[in-house]
Amino acid sequence: MRCLAALLAALMLAPLSAHAETPDVLIEEQARMSWAESLPAEANLRVRFKGAMIDEAETISAFWMDRDSGQFLANAVTEDGVTHRLQGFIIATRSLPVPTRRLMPGDLIGAQDIKSVEMPLSRVGAFTVVDEEKLAGMQVRRMLAQGRPVMTQSVMQPLVVGRGDKVNILYDDGRLVVTAPGRALTDAHRGQEIRIVNLVSNTPSSPSRARRASWR
Repeated sequence: MRCLAALLAALMLAPLSAHAETPDVLIEEQARMSWAESLPAEANLRVRFKGAMIDEAETISAFWMDRDSGQFLANAVTEDGVTHRLQGFIIATRSLPVPTRRLMPGDLIGAQDIKSVEMPLSRVGAFTVVDEEKLAGMQVRRMLAQGRPVMTQSVMQPLVVGRGDKVNILYDDGRLVVTAPGRALTDAHRGQEIRIVNLVSNTPSSPSRARRASWR
């Protein structure tokens, strides 16, 4: 824990505000400048004050913030020229899609299974799904807990062919068309190569691409 003297020594001069605002608005402006490019454009900030508060301030004359913890100290100057020391925490959040219920492997994710909630940026990793459109219509690969962020590796494109499914083998070179019954040896998404066995000759065929439009 840094001592108060060290915090005061780190205070930076802040730009003046043109008119009176609530302190949280002014503090948020300073925090965004402090975080700069490290703060995603989609992020929302919440200011929580600790100790004494004031209703309005014309400017923040000095501001310091620990970018890791969000702890801040600020000198807020009121319209009558009085400086007040404010302190507290700034919490950076962003809106994330999360499941509205527990989803099990194999489930298809519908629009009704997703809602948007505010989550601290500390819970948003490099593999967190942040776009609701990238969840709707996907298939669950690993169990998804209600209200928890979803990782990209926990969902996948829906399977259109499952291992053991009966399929039709089609050969068409423009002059000759041959069909035969087959069985899938692996799961496959639409457009993915899949190995199948010819049920007539009982021999594996060359990899084909899954084209069936209907879900399992």
